Amino acid sequence: MLVLRRRLVDLHSRRIAPAEVRVEGGAIRSITHLGERASVDPGFLLPGFVDAHVHVESSMLAPREFARAAARHGTVATVSDPHEIANVLGEPGIEFMLGEGARACLPIAFGVPSCVPATPFETAGATLDSQAVARLLADPRLTYLSEMMNYPGVLAGDPEVLAKIAAARRVGKPVDGHAPGVMGEDARRYAAAGITTVHECFTLAEALDQIAAGMKVLMREGSAARNLDDLLPLFATHPAWLMFSTDDSHPEDLLRGHVDRLVARAVDRGCDLFDVLRAACVHPVEHYRLPVGLLREGDRADFIVVDDLRSFRVRETFVAGTPVARDGCSLVGFAPPASRPNRIRDARIAPASLAVAAPAVDRATARVRAILVEDGQLVTGSTEVALAVRDGVVEPDPAKDCILLAVCNRYLDRPPAVAFVRGLGIREGAIAASVSHDSHHVVAAGADRASLARAIDAVFAARGGLAVLHRGGLDVLPLPIAGLMSDRPIEEVGPASERLTALARSLGSPLRSPLMMLSFLSLLVIPSLKLGDRGLFDCRSQRFVPVVLSA
Repeated sequence: MLVLRRRLVDLHSRRIAPAEVRVEGGAIRSITHLGERASVDPGFLLPGFVDAHVHVESSMLAPREFARAAARHGTVATVSDPHEIANVLGEPGIEFMLGEGARACLPIAFGVPSCVPATPFETAGATLDSQAVARLLADPRLTYLSEMMNYPGVLAGDPEVLAKIAAARRVGKPVDGHAPGVMGEDARRYAAAGITTVHECFTLAEALDQIAAGMKVLMREGSAARNLDDLLPLFATHPAWLMFSTDDSHPEDLLRGHVDRLVARAVDRGCDLFDVLRAACVHPVEHYRLPVGLLREGDRADFIVVDDLRSFRVRETFVAGTPVARDGCSLVGFAPPASRPNRIRDARIAPASLAVAAPAVDRATARVRAILVEDGQLVTGSTEVALAVRDGVVEPDPAKDCILLAVCNRYLDRPPAVAFVRGLGIREGAIAASVSHDSHHVVAAGADRASLARAIDAVFAARGGLAVLHRGGLDVLPLPIAGLMSDRPIEEVGPASERLTALARSLGSPLRSPLMMLSFLSLLVIPSLKLGDRGLFDCRSQRFVPVVLSA
């Protein structure tokens, strides 16, 4: 029997007091409240943290390794959408995640991806129609319908989209939402279709509007999208409607922290301690009906010990009564994945195939439409830039912060789609990745065509991964699992990813995470301008638009 005497943070009665907790057989056998003057060990005992929405694949770690890393920071469960691998491999990819997740040191509640492909305007590696979604929802291992990104389809009453939502509702499983910028009557109609959560809120006004429509807000703070600070005022008005999400986090960020850092920041900003902890620990368990204990007699023994209630430094993490992490170190050994499923073609890209043709070869300049990037946001803008024309080709201009962006089909032998982007800040070299939401073609940005081609070729040669071409050479992080995840431990993947980020920044980028931002520049379901494998796409008008505007 395990006996702990600590100050217990009771999130149900909203009190903190000395208590003795006895654990036996993986469950909490008894909780005895002691007097205020009782002698107890240092630290505070509280339910473990739950990430209410995270894509394991974005950590570039296999599920078991992701869990081993997250547990160090007091995470005892996650709600995870296998959308990324499903868009590459379909149902076999989901099965891979379930198999690896079943061996993880903490529960990973996987959902059924609702949007494979995410949009009909790009080439995906697989398709999950409403019949496949209904079949998957019957699997008890899959506990909810993952984010319904096709909000235009919901609002338009698309029969296939509505059939997927109806299938989840028939079996009583929650439906996650994804509705950036959807407000007013559209938000109300979107929620009325059966959507229960959103995690794409970029502003407080948007979050309040979507809560009014009936959707819970998962406050997001990931490696690329960082919206937490803007949404913290919700704790003063709508604390019962909130949860935390890291959504997409690179491994170097996961080494530093997980939900614990979001909790610490919220408390430091003056948010009510109990409201914050209920959002981090209780609300996800209740909403998704997770098999996770909440520090009550009879509950499964999932809890953590922290040094204090400001830094929330985690001393120990327990899952089902077993210690899985202590003082920032995992107590679970690394286990390589049982398999490495993948799908990526052999390809070499000629620099000439990355040229943007000018409308008139005898003109010296051409005006182009460029994607405009803002650090910390997944939404992008659109801007016009005048660029030089040489030999009938529109040339990038790193001095104007206007460089080439390319998306190369990983599944089919098709010409690359090429456009321009501002805001990445790259002045030389190139970066490339096979992580490019949502169909995960090879996406790359570079100062010139030759550098761009070299970086793209390196990703294809590695059978998927990240690449940075810099003055000192070419660095590559292979991702052999679907071109999305490594088969190595976080102690190797984290530093390797951090090195690539530093190298990408050394090319001139001011962004906190240039490679993560790059991976979202092909995400056609987030406004406003993105580049897919079929061309430049305006998300708001739902149509392809020309890159070159005029001579």
